[in-house]
Amino acid sequence: MRLTDKQWEQIQGLVPDGPVRSDGKGRPWRDKREVLEGILWIVKTGARWRDLPKEYPPYQTCHRRFQQWVEDGTFDKLIEALAKDLQERGGIDMSECFIDGTFSLAKKGGFFVGKTKRGKGSKIMAITDAGGVVLSVRIESASPHEVTLVEKTLDDRFVEEMPERLIGDKAYDSDELDERLADMGIEMIAPHRTNRVRQKTQDGRKLRRYKRRWKVERFFAWLFNYRRCIVRHENKEQNFKAIVLLACMMIFLKSYFHL
Repeated sequence: MRLTDKQWEQIQGLVPDGPVRSDGKGRPWRDKREVLEGILWIVKTGARWRDLPKEYPPYQTCHRRFQQWVEDGTFDKLIEALAKDLQERGGIDMSECFIDGTFSLAKKGGFFVGKTKRGKGSKIMAITDAGGVVLSVRIESASPHEVTLVEKTLDDRFVEEMPERLIGDKAYDSDELDERLADMGIEMIAPHRTNRVRQKTQDGRKLRRYKRRWKVERFFAWLFNYRRCIVRHENKEQNFKAIVLLACMMIFLKSYFHL
């Protein structure tokens, strides 16, 4: 998967160069753009590392550099910088945000993998802004209920500002969650579950915002265009999250920066 010159210009300063020995000896590192493009090919196609085409650097090199960039937080810095840039240009609206989770099958198991009726897998939690810009992603076991993961997903947001309102489906209908978020200055809006026992408290006028929840669902549709996100192959949770962040990076560059 090739980056355009404009896309590379946007991110190249955030991708670290390889170390250079003071004595000038040793084999020079492969070009970081070529390596990143090789990694992105894996993210886009969902193929195994060993199937990386020969037009890219050796798969061992790409995988080794991928691990190094995971460990030094390069991918987190990339997505945070893109989000900050977009926010400074007025491209993020925190007045209403949308939260949801989706399932990624994990055949090999690993950290943050849990059993469900659909099999073993991980849950990808995401928050988008009023326009559908992704603001947070978090990897969790598929077993816990989504209502227990809201605060953790907020903690992983790419921007410092908190949402004014958080809108979710019936899974987020919880008086306890409403109270916890209210203490954080966030209003939770979700339709009531059909089996709700306590008195209904939701204002129907506010629920009109729920009609726009398709924006977070659209994000997941975009995310799954990057096939490595559909099925989790990585044993380590941080590696799988890096795959998801790289997909988010490309969504930023294509959808929000129009590059």
